[in-house]
Amino acid sequence: MLAWPGWLRRLNEHFPLRYLSWMLCGALALYFAVGWTAGVTDGLLALLFLALTLLGLRDVRQTRHSILRNYPVIGHLRFLFEFIRPEIRQYFVEGDNDAAPFSRAQRSIVYQRAKGDPDQRPFGTQLDVGARGYEWINHSLVPTHLGSHDFRITIGAGRAQPYSASVFNISAMSFGALSANAILALNKGAKMGGFAHDTGEGSISVHHRVHGGDLIWEIGSGYFGCRNDDGSFSAEKFQAAACDPQVRMIELKLSQGAKPGHGGVLPGPKVTEEIAAARGVQAGRACISPARHSAFSTPVEMMQFIDRLRHLSGGKPTGFKLCIGHPWEWFALCKAMLETGITPDFIVVDGAEGGTGAAPLEFTNNVGAPLQEGLLLVHNTLVGLDLRDKIKIGCAGKVTSAFDIVRLMALGADWCNAARGFMFALGCIQAQACHTGHCPTGVTTQDPQRQRAIVVPDKAQRVANFHQNTLKALKELVEAAGLCHPQEITAQHIVHRLDKHEVRLLANLLPFVERGAVLRGELPHNTFRVYWPLASAHSFSPQGNIGRTA
Repeated sequence: MLAWPGWLRRLNEHFPLRYLSWMLCGALALYFAVGWTAGVTDGLLALLFLALTLLGLRDVRQTRHSILRNYPVIGHLRFLFEFIRPEIRQYFVEGDNDAAPFSRAQRSIVYQRAKGDPDQRPFGTQLDVGARGYEWINHSLVPTHLGSHDFRITIGAGRAQPYSASVFNISAMSFGALSANAILALNKGAKMGGFAHDTGEGSISVHHRVHGGDLIWEIGSGYFGCRNDDGSFSAEKFQAAACDPQVRMIELKLSQGAKPGHGGVLPGPKVTEEIAAARGVQAGRACISPARHSAFSTPVEMMQFIDRLRHLSGGKPTGFKLCIGHPWEWFALCKAMLETGITPDFIVVDGAEGGTGAAPLEFTNNVGAPLQEGLLLVHNTLVGLDLRDKIKIGCAGKVTSAFDIVRLMALGADWCNAARGFMFALGCIQAQACHTGHCPTGVTTQDPQRQRAIVVPDKAQRVANFHQNTLKALKELVEAAGLCHPQEITAQHIVHRLDKHEVRLLANLLPFVERGAVLRGELPHNTFRVYWPLASAHSFSPQGNIGRTA
């Protein structure tokens, strides 16, 4: 993105340049009105531009569309193109399923469910059911009838403060990455819908507390919200915040799909007083999130740290989040669980599909395991070690629909998180300008003028609607399969097309491990045979020569 000249930036601070089209309409209305009275111009032009000027006034005052509040008059072009797009798309523009990172169809289903509009499509499926990779869920001739779509699981059963969680929650997005109004709307929506809101590693801000929605407090390597002045972990500050009843679970962040192994820096000018207060850092100074934790250095120490966090929080469910990288490091964590007898209450697997553009291109495209591979490895390992019943698994990675949830549960997830799906519910249009501060809908910006486009009561209702309508669709899929809860879905229920003439059940296509197999010394497939011997509970480094074994 080209940098604006200094004078233009200063002008924009006092008069947002995105209002120029509106102001131009006003100026032209005045010009043609004067010309009309002088008999020089046509009065229709004066009326036309007056109407556009009044339309702009209505745009900035309405609360339904964020894009119009930030871009009066000219913002209507977006809706015009959206209106004519179905007619011209099949000839000139992308199809429903052609765009990346999210297709038009994926975004549309979120927008429709968030607004409470019908999401049915005429003329049957728009997918090519004969295409390689097409998937479906097998249905039953004896479908069930369920009384509720409020599917829940218990995380931390047997702990002092277990949590009954929805199977669909808001994934980690920090205040600072998101605007204050976005956080307010997300948390109010979570409160209305009875589901959880992950704080992201930016910690708990004042905006998270206004509406009282359930929080999953994510603790990153910067220990924001529970850090000493030197950046080390503060048990006292953690305990004070973690014991708040609004905090329902504690999540230790090891890595994320957007930038695994990278860390990050929030430049000083972006560290506002509000962000500094939430993170426990100094305003105006660069806020550093290291690439690794300082509170532990070995897998055993990490398990002990998790147990400490659980104790300090008063027995709340405590776990960790990671994007799978070196398999021996994941296996080392599992060996530490076996050696110490300490197990996390949950593990969240983040796929490399995640992120909002804050990481270098190589990280968003070429680092970290995709969700399917990461989730399957975590689930298989815990099953093979007979730990699966003790540990719940959450996951995140491009979840926007009920079928997305069904498929991930078939691979071993107990619940799913969504980040960008809920951003779409807030009004995100996938402009991919998250890192610039110029988000056109006010979702990912700290500009107070831009973020006012998000009218919290309206967007909170959309967040709640998206959650509720997605779970209603999930209920219909579960009923169609003849089941009573999404947790009953397995890889036996999902069919994957290999080519035009061959399909396979995921259960027969992907490697699954028998319960206790790894404990019995049975290393079921190549990943276990190669990397399990290299893992140690006392080091994240491989114990031996990796060689050419991948």
